[in-house]
Amino acid sequence: MRLTRFTDYALRTLMFLGLRGEEGARIREIAEHYGISENHLMKIVPELGKCGFVQTVRGRGGGLRMARPPEEIGVGAVVRAVEDDLALVECLGEERPRCAIAGACRLTVILGEALEAFLAVLDRYTLADLLGPSARLRAMLDLAPPAPAPPATPRRTPPA
Repeated sequence: MRLTRFTDYALRTLMFLGLRGEEGARIREIAEHYGISENHLMKIVPELGKCGFVQTVRGRGGGLRMARPPEEIGVGAVVRAVEDDLALVECLGEERPRCAIAGACRLTVILGEALEAFLAVLDRYTLADLLGPSARLRAMLDLAPPAPAPPATPRRTPPA
């Protein structure tokens, strides 16, 4: 099984945005930190938005942000949403060609089971699991730690 570059970059984009939190990022910034093509990301980001994984904000001060918390984004769901073709062999695809051994071949059954097992493993993990202890990822991507949340203002209780 080999995932496409599209899926790889989609997962990396989500990881980057997950590390950035509310601060978000721009496509150019993500491309620079990973050393990948900005043009590829320009195709991937709209798909991530359409699937409900990221929010895009146009214009000055715009960029990308997570649409949901990393804990709510399953790795298997991302792969299913962005991977073009999960068929391991041609006869498992949507356009099943006429095969000389169709009906007697057990390969399709076995490969179908293998694909289900592969996706079942991915389904056990979320984006939050990929981020894990993020200090090392942040260091490798040269990202500063997230800004601490402002302290909560104590509520005044009105006089009785």
